[in-house]
Amino acid sequence: MNTFNDIKELVFALNRESKLISEMFSKRKSIDYKFSDALELVDYDENRIDFLVQRSVIRVNGDTLELDDLFLEFFEQVLDVNEEINLSYIDENIRNIKENIDYFLNENNENRKYGYLRFIKKTFKKIGLITLRSVVDLRRNIDNTFKNESNYKNKQLKLENLDEKRTVIKNLITQTLKIINEDEVTFFNRALDEELNRIIIDLKHQLGECSHNLIEIEKQIIDYLNQIKIHGKFLEKLRKLKYLKDHFLIEAETDIKQIISNKNPVIFEPRVSEPLNLSLDFLREDEKAFEAIKRIAKNHNDRKVFRAELADSISDEFLENSIEEEIMINYEEIKNSFLATSDNLFNFILSYDFSKTVEFNERVTIFCHVISLYEQDLDIKNNFQTSNGIEYAIVTARQIYGN
Repeated sequence: MNTFNDIKELVFALNRESKLISEMFSKRKSIDYKFSDALELVDYDENRIDFLVQRSVIRVNGDTLELDDLFLEFFEQVLDVNEEINLSYIDENIRNIKENIDYFLNENNENRKYGYLRFIKKTFKKIGLITLRSVVDLRRNIDNTFKNESNYKNKQLKLENLDEKRTVIKNLITQTLKIINEDEVTFFNRALDEELNRIIIDLKHQLGECSHNLIEIEKQIIDYLNQIKIHGKFLEKLRKLKYLKDHFLIEAETDIKQIISNKNPVIFEPRVSEPLNLSLDFLREDEKAFEAIKRIAKNHNDRKVFRAELADSISDEFLENSIEEEIMINYEEIKNSFLATSDNLFNFILSYDFSKTVEFNERVTIFCHVISLYEQDLDIKNNFQTSNGIEYAIVTARQIYGN
């Protein structure tokens, strides 16, 4: 297996194949990335894929490609999208701190003591960041397990395992605080400097925040497990009832008849309509029927009958074609007319005939538009004049000198 010669080669390779690596990372859980799809992202140059395979950036699995576990874990850790909670890493860091504290206390050489101290500072920083990330991952995994796991036994088992990880994180926080506050008092008295003091303060704040979150996570796990337990009991009873019903034992082995007899859910029964149609002979011959018909008709005499109103016909004048003319200002024509004169632009526009009424303020605006549109054809002087309270620059036509 080949390895990268230095950091420059590694960074260059990752940058050159950033499209392929980014696409494979984003699709790492959804699809198996095919070799043919990868070729399209490297301009159909198989040598570029072989280069990454030889240096263990990606692996070939049949006709599919996978990111190597080392690089996959690196990207997930840096981007904070990892779902696995690696608690052994925190435990290992605590052990390394204890070992290096012993080395520091036994060492007489100042340079080597400083090396141990620097390692301890760096490891304390790691513990804070890893613990925070583990708590965030733990909460996310708990939510995903409860909402997405369809098998109730596995859902309960996964939540119980996550609760055990919560306990482990809690114990690791306790161990870390015990090192700081109780076990290594001598070390902190000898080695405490401003940087280490700041790191310890930040670490205590991070661990305190993690402890509060772990309390909420514990409540959430208990609530989820209770919901699973209640739902599981309901499903168990439902399966048992279905079994008894399918085997025609439900009446013999349960008190279902007695329970149903004590209930009278009439409101849930469907309403049956029973129409009663009277015979025409009865309506024609019976006097009481005739009186009833007259009484009903009398009650409906004052009922108003609403008829739809028809809209008036559209006036012919609305159907006639009308043409509305508007005189537009032709800036090109103004410019060409001005270049043929020896006047300055402002005076020219004030006296220009626009074939419609143009107020003074609008003529000032036209003056500015002509300058902005045709500046290359105009000569803007440093001389200024005033008209109607407005100061303007003297602008003349640019002279073109030939050979």
